[in-house]
Amino acid sequence: MAKAPDASKEAKKAAKAARKQASRDQRKQLWQAFQMQRKEDKLLLPLMIGAFVLIVAIFVLIGVFAGLMVFLIPLGIILGALAAFVIFGRRVQKTVFTKAEGQAGAAGWALDNMRGQWRVKQGVSGTAQLDVVHRVIGKPGVILVGEGSSARVKSLLAQEKKRVARVVGTTPIYEVIVGNDEGQVPLKKLERHVMKLPNNINRDRIDQLEGRLDALGGRGAAAGMPKGPMPQGAKMRNIQRAAKRR
Repeated sequence: MAKAPDASKEAKKAAKAARKQASRDQRKQLWQAFQMQRKEDKLLLPLMIGAFVLIVAIFVLIGVFAGLMVFLIPLGIILGALAAFVIFGRRVQKTVFTKAEGQAGAAGWALDNMRGQWRVKQGVSGTAQLDVVHRVIGKPGVILVGEGSSARVKSLLAQEKKRVARVVGTTPIYEVIVGNDEGQVPLKKLERHVMKLPNNINRDRIDQLEGRLDALGGRGAAAGMPKGPMPQGAKMRNIQRAAKRR
């Protein structure tokens, strides 16, 4: 019986070590992201430093006139650092989407990185020309997202919508084509577009739909689709996730 406390201590020690390692890995990713972004984005440092200095200066001035410098200067430093980090995160995100745009699988990659509880299934249907439809299940209902040649994607979406409609009943089905032409949604605005869709169903219904739609399986040439854009995009994806967590 004396071994139980020792085992518990070892488990706690291992968990603590794992958390420390994860934190180190996250900091390393952020530093790599900063170095990569700094080399490509000449405005990054001026914007970050400018935001930090401006916010600190504002709080110093307020502190001088209000006689609260002891409280306001530390607050200004914290908010200035936060503003600088927000700028960094957004500049990284912009770079990520710029690199990914136009690459096969970019829309699926963007959907996989959405915030919130979304059930994403990449490449539920596609063609040999790398046109593809991804399926998303969430509170709005079922969202079918197509990328590739507009003409072929419209046909794929129509076919997939017909398949999905057989099993989802009255649940709303939305269709989205990713691109920069009229009526399409640019890659960088895809997450915002999906997030703005109205909430129509609850969590239980989402679970039911996921089970039914998974039973349908995939079709076409989508099985050969890359799960995300080119390899450099995959590296940037990890960096973007790290920036969001911080």
